Amino acid sequence: MARLIDGKAIAATLRAEVAARAAHLSYRPGLVVVLVGEDAASSVYVRNKDRAATAVGFDSRTIKLAAATSEPELLAVIEGLNNDQEVDGILVQLPLPPHIATEAIIRAIDPAKDVDGFHPENVAALALGKPRLVPCTPRGVMLLLGAAGIDPRGARATVLGRSNIVGRPLAALLLAADATVTIAHSRTRDLAAECRRADILIAAVGRPGLVQGSWIAPGATIIDVGINRAPDGTLVGDVDFASAITVAGAITPVPGGVGPMTIACLLDNTLLAAAARRG
Repeated sequence: MARLIDGKAIAATLRAEVAARAAHLSYRPGLVVVLVGEDAASSVYVRNKDRAATAVGFDSRTIKLAAATSEPELLAVIEGLNNDQEVDGILVQLPLPPHIATEAIIRAIDPAKDVDGFHPENVAALALGKPRLVPCTPRGVMLLLGAAGIDPRGARATVLGRSNIVGRPLAALLLAADATVTIAHSRTRDLAAECRRADILIAAVGRPGLVQGSWIAPGATIIDVGINRAPDGTLVGDVDFASAITVAGAITPVPGGVGPMTIACLLDNTLLAAAARRG
């Protein structure tokens, strides 16, 4: 039976560290989240971010814009935040309405305030092995591995998913940690066999229960990034937990695994951005 990697407890430790560091500053780090539209899941997530930021002593606020907000209007809001010296971190909640070009919005954010780590300059820095602000979920995964005592050095790590938000940056972080990295995806031949080769398997595809216990090498570490809503309303991951826990050596639950780490890393990124800007 696999041991559980408790993301809630590890995230709580990181949040406490952020709060302790923030308490010694002569200013309150400023985080602004921009929410466009009324997507229910995004609204809940943004509310959780605001509560977490306030709890660690940040000056946190949310700018809520109507779904009909135009791209130029959103760009004007971002420009104002870029120029606001009290704002250290800017996060535009995704997904955006279809009439707004997501890439254009990400590019408009000051890279020094891009606490999501999605700006091309931050992406390039990570790819070059000189990370600045790293995407929160991949960074959270690496911290989970470290806290669980799992060393990627020399390990076969397979990332299931190739998104710019999780899969690709996570592969770069694992490579920098001296893992032998494979990115697998929907076009990978014999996906189950590819997954079985992994010492560390990270699932980030958004398909509930895709990874079965038979896909997992005995004793492997499983990090489940997926958060999916089941027909009965419960949250489930990309890994079939019931079958995986009997095979894996260590595994993250859903919920309570990677999710809490994403917000904790957002807070840490905001503190890093504030320190880099203000000293």
